[in-house]
Amino acid sequence: MNKVCIDELELNNRRVLIRVDFNVPLEEGRVSDDTRIHEVLPTIRYARDQKAKVILCSHLGRPKGKLSPALSLRPVAEHLSTLLEGPVAMAGDCVGEGVQAAVARVRPGEVLLLENLRFHPGEEQNAEAFAQALAGLCDVYVNDAFGAAHRAHASTAGITRFVPVAASGFLLKMEIDHLGKLLAAPEHPFVAILGGAKVSDKIGVVKNLIGRVESFLLGGAMAYTFLRAAGYSMGKSLVEEDKLEVARETMKAARKAKVAFLLPPDHVVADRIEPNVPIRVVEGPEIPEGWMALDIGPQTREAFAVVIRGARTIFWNGPMGVFETPPLHEGTWAIAAAVAASGGTSIIGGGDTAAAVVQAGLADKMSHISTGGGASLEFLEGRELPGVAALSDRR
Repeated sequence: MNKVCIDELELNNRRVLIRVDFNVPLEEGRVSDDTRIHEVLPTIRYARDQKAKVILCSHLGRPKGKLSPALSLRPVAEHLSTLLEGPVAMAGDCVGEGVQAAVARVRPGEVLLLENLRFHPGEEQNAEAFAQALAGLCDVYVNDAFGAAHRAHASTAGITRFVPVAASGFLLKMEIDHLGKLLAAPEHPFVAILGGAKVSDKIGVVKNLIGRVESFLLGGAMAYTFLRAAGYSMGKSLVEEDKLEVARETMKAARKAKVAFLLPPDHVVADRIEPNVPIRVVEGPEIPEGWMALDIGPQTREAFAVVIRGARTIFWNGPMGVFETPPLHEGTWAIAAAVAASGGTSIIGGGDTAAAVVQAGLADKMSHISTGGGASLEFLEGRELPGVAALSDRR
């Protein structure tokens, strides 16, 4: 990545505004999953150790430009102070005179967290006045929020027009380096595992990876759209009827490029989705009427595992079934185990896939788990991410 990184800058006694992704789940006023916070700690600690005046900004949830106490970042500040083993001050807002005064009180090596950026409509609107107000709080801007880098918002793109230098943090650089290798120089065989609910979410990735990968392994509900497009009955399974022609064209393109396109040969089905629902395994691609496919079956797990075992590079985005609802997690966990044991470079594309790998207890066996599901998909579609494009290039 030919962008300026935080470790190339002089930070001592300078106000350093770091855009982080603290969009984390809260339960009863506490952070319930701090994975995203942990990932950005190296950047925060580096700035603090360099005696920067560290100012952090993030969004949380979707308050739609209005103040929402339930989406305050205050619980995050409290949790972060524990992780950093030092106080993290909390601002009452993210712009305005009160915030300017709070920033002025920050001493070298101290950390201040601004309130939720999305309490202001100017953030998502990428409003110039809001971007300028944020820029006025700092001498150096650093973007370490890969999970928001695909959004052209004031704190990720607009602000860069009003600061002397816009650098990447360590997390954002690592994300781009790992994902960039998938497009530029993957070790072969390269296998892409795609699941989740919608073909429409991943079709751009499929098209961009045809010709780069040796095999696609498709599970989850998106596989049922492809099976329906191939002429099979899918019972009550989730199918995107308006994407059937796109699915046919994609399978045709894969055949033309001589890329393996594997769909599930068997399924775990039920008549509804609920914990411990009675299930059965259906052999063959078709689903009986009144039933819905909710996980990949044993034959599929083994067939996919054979391909995974031979891979040197693996990209996985999207679970194989409704993994949040036992016993419909078994297919996803089986694929996680196969990826973990493969010995190849394994890149997990964030979101639900990352959550599933963590639940399976295999996160530490993966080469890289992305913090941005949407951002990683857009990057692998070949699209330029606004939050990355806006950063300063190395001279």
